Amino acid sequence: MDTQPHSAEHLSRETRDFWWNADFLALMAQRWSLQGVSRLLDVGCGVGHWGRLLLPHCAAGATLTGVDREPAWVKEATARGERSGPAGRVRYVEGTAQALPFPDASFDFVTCQTVLLHVPDPVAVLREMKRVVRPGGLVAVAEPVNQASSLVLGSTRFHEDVEETVALLRFELTCYRGKERLGLGHNSIGALLPKLFTEAGLDELRVWNTDKATVLAPPYADPEARASVVEAKDELRRGIWLWDREETRRYFVAGGGEERAFDAEYSRGLAAAGRVVEAYERGTEFSVGAGFFLLASGRKGS
Repeated sequence: MDTQPHSAEHLSRETRDFWWNADFLALMAQRWSLQGVSRLLDVGCGVGHWGRLLLPHCAAGATLTGVDREPAWVKEATARGERSGPAGRVRYVEGTAQALPFPDASFDFVTCQTVLLHVPDPVAVLREMKRVVRPGGLVAVAEPVNQASSLVLGSTRFHEDVEETVALLRFELTCYRGKERLGLGHNSIGALLPKLFTEAGLDELRVWNTDKATVLAPPYADPEARASVVEAKDELRRGIWLWDREETRRYFVAGGGEERAFDAEYSRGLAAAGRVVEAYERGTEFSVGAGFFLLASGRKGS
């Protein structure tokens, strides 16, 4: 039985620290008018990355509240906030995104990063976020379209057999559908944000795509490229592709895949990842880590 808190694999990755360009976040802060925000809520905050990036763009003296269901993350976020956050202006509490532990209209701006892709009912979460934002306030989310990133093929994989590539994409989509059928979230939920925001009753929908891309070119020496290469090698060493083998098997079967076909298909994915890692080691892989990572916002009616 897995005793780790949710998203432990992802929150521990060094690559997470490189998700955003600072000037792009400054632009988003202008678009969202964060300079007028005094009360900021980060839902499903994990260890607090997202909220602490936004807080410096808010009004002088603004407060940040983070909420997460995992006591371990609340503890870690609190420790990080004490080290790097403005004294007395950052706090983290336990609670779920589906039942936020705050009164109506408690915040000026309510946001989350890579949370909706993990929940069975994202509209319910958006409605909760809408409930706790003040009338006229914004609800904003950052969510991926993960399968789009799988179509960004670097120099090693671009010329590989087309049917091989299609088979890998088919396997991945089958797993994504299985994960959703199990009530564990939609890994490409960014593509559904207009529908979800509309169903949640949010107005003035706007959607943007991040401008972030990771350049992977030999000798992969800058910190971001190095972190990406280290992560790829580490996952291959541990035999991980998409998720660990048994978690991936569960999603694949739930998505309609045949149990007897799983091991061969998973091995195909590991082999493809292995060819890229070998190219890193030879210094021959040139690629860009990029894809759709969407930011959407909607306003609560007055």
